[in-house]
Amino acid sequence: MILDGKAIAEDMYVDLAPCYAMLGTCVRLGIVVVGNDPVIESFVRIKSRSAARLGVDVVRVNLSDKVQTTEVIAEIETLSRVANGIIVQLPLPVPIDTNAVLSAIPPEKDVDAINPRIADEDRRVRAPVALAVVELLARGSVDPRDKRVIVAGSGRLVGAPAASLLASLGARVSFFTRTEGSIDDLKNADIIVLGMGDPAFIKPEHLKEGVALIDAATSEQAGKVVGDADPACASKTSLFTPVPGGVGPVAVAMIFKNLLVLAQCAS
Repeated sequence: MILDGKAIAEDMYVDLAPCYAMLGTCVRLGIVVVGNDPVIESFVRIKSRSAARLGVDVVRVNLSDKVQTTEVIAEIETLSRVANGIIVQLPLPVPIDTNAVLSAIPPEKDVDAINPRIADEDRRVRAPVALAVVELLARGSVDPRDKRVIVAGSGRLVGAPAASLLASLGARVSFFTRTEGSIDDLKNADIIVLGMGDPAFIKPEHLKEGVALIDAATSEQAGKVVGDADPACASKTSLFTPVPGGVGPVAVAMIFKNLLVLAQCAS
């Protein structure tokens, strides 16, 4: 089964629209953009289009790539007074202290659930990509409880939050990275979540027949957006998400589901 993330996201927006309408107040999403990266610009455009269809006001702050850490933090503090949720687009240019910047996002405004000082069990919402992974598994009738799950990559946007959420749902989770685990371990997995950012690194011969494969990675190769899995892997899986069009659209929809929760808590 190849899951259509765009169609799933559309279903979510249909459900979200009346919930936003019922709030009876303007919901604002603050987005901090540092520098001028065309990839980041494309992500912001996608989020802005989704916001517009839900009646969410986007408050965007553009900063030079020469900005200091303290200046980024000051902008977050200003945004927190007017926005219901705040996103800092990553990656941030060196030498900005990313941890310090993300730690400045108030927990009650942390749409991406990315403030490193907050434990997962204390968050009001969970990371959008992790929520998207779980949603896609559910749409494919795959229950992670007691399943052997391998998460490839342990980054703050995909691997770490996906592993944490799946473990909380009863999965037996382990990591595979360049320095941890063996690629041969993938053949023992019931579910694989990819987030390494290594184009087409995973091949069909690395998988067992019938595995559920969720590719949450995005890289650019020859001018195209690609995932960690070779598309040929689809033939060996029971569940497969393409890149693009799989996890990405669902993760964006989850941002607005999170924003709704934060806005409802504040009302």
